[in-house]
Amino acid sequence: MSEDENKPDENKLIAERRAKLAQLRASAVAAPGEISGGAFPNDFRRDSLAGQLHDAFGDRSAQWLEANPARVQVGGRMLFKRVMGKASFAKIADRTGQIQLFLQQDALGAAYEAFKNWDVGDIIGASGVLFRTRTNELSVRVDSLRLLVKSLRPLPDKWHGLADTETRYRQRYVDLIVNEPSRNVFLTRTRIIRFLRNYLDALDFVEVETPMMQPIPGGAAAQPFITHHNALDVDMYLRIAPELYLKRLVVGGLERVYEINRNFRNEGLSTRHNPEFTMLELYLAYGDYRDLMDWIEKALRGLADAIHGSRQIVYQGRNYDLSQPFRRLTVEQAIIANNPGIDPLSLRDVTYLRKVCEKLGVPINQHDGAGKLQMEVFEKTVEHTLLDPTFVHAYPAEVSPLSRANDADPFLTDRFEFFLSGRELANGFSELNDPEDQAARFRAQVARKESGDKEAMFYDADYVRALEYGMPPTAGLGVGIDRLVMFFTDSPSIRDVILFPHMRPETE
Repeated sequence: MSEDENKPDENKLIAERRAKLAQLRASAVAAPGEISGGAFPNDFRRDSLAGQLHDAFGDRSAQWLEANPARVQVGGRMLFKRVMGKASFAKIADRTGQIQLFLQQDALGAAYEAFKNWDVGDIIGASGVLFRTRTNELSVRVDSLRLLVKSLRPLPDKWHGLADTETRYRQRYVDLIVNEPSRNVFLTRTRIIRFLRNYLDALDFVEVETPMMQPIPGGAAAQPFITHHNALDVDMYLRIAPELYLKRLVVGGLERVYEINRNFRNEGLSTRHNPEFTMLELYLAYGDYRDLMDWIEKALRGLADAIHGSRQIVYQGRNYDLSQPFRRLTVEQAIIANNPGIDPLSLRDVTYLRKVCEKLGVPINQHDGAGKLQMEVFEKTVEHTLLDPTFVHAYPAEVSPLSRANDADPFLTDRFEFFLSGRELANGFSELNDPEDQAARFRAQVARKESGDKEAMFYDADYVRALEYGMPPTAGLGVGIDRLVMFFTDSPSIRDVILFPHMRPETE
């Protein structure tokens, strides 16, 4: 059963609006020598926006406005109307806000009679002079009025708005019309991305674009989406990360590069995961992972200043202080701190770690080594506890196939992940630039894939060849834009910050 069949009242309203549109079409006949715009005219042009009018005239008195008449032409969606005999009020919304219209039968004549038959949701254009009402609200005294678009579907009740979460995600266009907080989330998202771009451009980074369809999916441990290129007759993969292409550019001499990119991973959906998501990925030649940790601290403080004007952020009812130095600890330190009774001296003993995983109820693969088992324990017992800004570094080489091995301890790599509010926001490391070591790690990944690990990496011979030309010492970083926006907009779900999140198809 369709959604409309469950809403007979709404169906009736839609039918009434369609009948009004039919009348408009029938009456939209041009007079001799004129050109008709039909039922959907496109010759109206605004010269003013609501927000601009409030900014420019918001502090002007009624007397000032009367002495200095400002003629304006505004247009937008009608969100409210009140007809009172020979005078009426309406409010329209444009991209900057709302402005009130005051309409009088004497001034508008036939247009006023037509207005009484228009509906909330219709898009209208109006011309007139600014003034203040008796309640001191800045308004337009309208002397010219036109219907520009007839809305066929009624908006949600103004008192309850669009409250159903699933409907908000499926019909984002309605959500944006009626829910100002939702609009503000996406405007803030744009500000965050603009800030990051400007920040990197000022540091002499170059923004680039890399392929979204790739013959070999690389740069992350994830299951890819598969497609087929008909002309080449080859299977291709939607990228899971741009990493290996960006590092090819570093080899080519673009020493500071970044991409704000869409990635695709064939994984489950949750409040933290969407199969299509946005990342900022950057590479810095002649730097290491510690430089990137410093960069994240500075960038997040700058974002807090730019977005909120404060480094004290409230997210989901909890206070976060971004002004203090971010905590830094190793993977093993984090495991020990969150697992009382665990033996610190056995954290690289496979047999011991298997028993710990079994006790925790964590499924494991018989081919998992100590590094992989460590990460299973970490993800089960540590991640959700990392609320305040925290860098966890010294990741095992087994789960970091693209990271540079630590010079003092080859079991580990010079890699970190950044956590905030119990979720990973960034992943960075000193890049592995030894082509022979990289080839060996790719072979190990292939062995894992052959043993059943669907997220293990492919062998990328061209990338190894690129490294054989020589890549300078480099640090690389990936930042989850969606999760970053969640934090700065106090949004509980990733679907709240993606305009069109993936969902199951609607049933008929």
